[in-house]
Amino acid sequence: MGPTRCLSTDVKSEILRCSVSPTRYGTMVDAEAAKASETAMGSEFDGLSLYEKKVLLVDREIDAQGMGRYQWSVFFTCGAGYLLDLLWAQAFGLVVTPMQNEFGFGDEDLGTIFTAFSVGLTAGAFIWGILVDTIGRSAGFNYTVLISSIFGVWLGGSSNYRTVVVLTALTGIGIGGNIPVDTTICLECLPQNRRWLLPTLSIFQPIGVVACSAMAYAFIPKNSCLSEVACSTAGGGVQCCAREDNWGWRYLMFTIGGITITVFILRSLLFTFQESPKYLLYRGRDEEAINVLQYIARFNKRECSLTWETFNALSSDTSHYSAHNSGPLLGTGADKKDLSMVEMVGAELARFKPLFSSFAMARLVILVWVIYAFDYWGFTIAGSFLPTILARKGRDLGLGLHETYRSYIYIYSFGIPGVLAGSLIYGRRRTALLLSSALFGACLFAFTLVSDQSSYIAINGLVYFFQSMFNGVLYGWTPEAFPAQVRGSACGISSFFGRLVGIVAPIAGSHMLAHSLNGVLYLAGAGVWVCTVAILLLPKKSLQGQNH
Repeated sequence: MGPTRCLSTDVKSEILRCSVSPTRYGTMVDAEAAKASETAMGSEFDGLSLYEKKVLLVDREIDAQGMGRYQWSVFFTCGAGYLLDLLWAQAFGLVVTPMQNEFGFGDEDLGTIFTAFSVGLTAGAFIWGILVDTIGRSAGFNYTVLISSIFGVWLGGSSNYRTVVVLTALTGIGIGGNIPVDTTICLECLPQNRRWLLPTLSIFQPIGVVACSAMAYAFIPKNSCLSEVACSTAGGGVQCCAREDNWGWRYLMFTIGGITITVFILRSLLFTFQESPKYLLYRGRDEEAINVLQYIARFNKRECSLTWETFNALSSDTSHYSAHNSGPLLGTGADKKDLSMVEMVGAELARFKPLFSSFAMARLVILVWVIYAFDYWGFTIAGSFLPTILARKGRDLGLGLHETYRSYIYIYSFGIPGVLAGSLIYGRRRTALLLSSALFGACLFAFTLVSDQSSYIAINGLVYFFQSMFNGVLYGWTPEAFPAQVRGSACGISSFFGRLVGIVAPIAGSHMLAHSLNGVLYLAGAGVWVCTVAILLLPKKSLQGQNH
């Protein structure tokens, strides 16, 4: 953060001219209002670095333009990324049983498929989280989906267990970047009075799960083997599960792969995403940031009052501060073309200093990592093994294959009102996170008591209701908790720790599944309650979010 300085009169006037443009509001600003605005502007800028002052002006411009066609386009295309996240995750949970029948692997190997997906998700979250702050938001916006579509379609043609494991991991690398990239992009495009749309993004996740369950219901029951014995392990004369009798899971993979390709076309060809102005400012590309804001204004058929002259006046006012720096640094708006490779690496690493700049910030970072780790522990185990548990308990309850797959649709439909509930109380983030995590864990424990079909559907519906509510608020709040220069990296690293734990979770779950169905649920529920404790320890100020 830069030294505390007051703005010169000329700079105040230039900024005030852009901030209260009469052409925007339709009326002339009287002298008293102008004076009051000038005083407020000066006090808001006190103590901010040059970069933070520019970001504040960008935020004001985005707020003034409001929620236009561009913002809605970003919201829905980012929502498509959220949809793909759980569309694929749910698919693996639904296809492992017919895969197991065809390829003949055991319950322990079943967990390896989920672990492979988690390895890919972990690598994707870390790689894309860092890259989105390094090479830009737009690259992550498009390439994550491209990678998922290529390997996802290929997955449907797999002919053996090892190929499935490898392609599952590669698909996960693309999917793993979706949440940190899309939340960062959406936050930086939305006006502040529409921040409640951040948790609402998560509504696309249960929609993806329901859609996947509906497609699985259509494809798998009538296109799956009657035999549960793989031909590779069956003896002579024994009816076995052959590839030609088991196309249901492949149809599902091809369909989801096709949906992923459609999202890529939507993002790359039908809608032109503009690089985030905040990213451009931090990289010293001020003129490009202004051009983006002007493009958005034209797209929305509105006016942009922020100009290059405004930034130039602001930079001139702080030029003596920049002159005392040892060299051009990221975030100052200075030209970085003359930096050596070593200096560039040092500047990139320096971006992470704000994450541990104070005890309160370090505490926040560590607690967010803990929350993500145990959230992923809980819902990875639940998401990976609940379909298997439901199928086995369904058989015990007398449910056929059709009834079991149809019940998935009922259960996962609960996630949609869960996300909406989180959005409604998003203003009370702490309460929303505490309530949803505590009840999410409690419902996982309660499922061990299921003894009939109605409670089987109701309790699982509540599990998914509170899981969706919790994750919606958590994913929406996380980018708000961190400053823009490390926002993508912070979200990506948080997701990385969650995904990392998600690698171990299926292994633990598969070993537990071999001995006890209920033990898997206890593992998941206990992990979610660790999140509840960590939320209680969060600094209260952190739940208010960052403005720069």
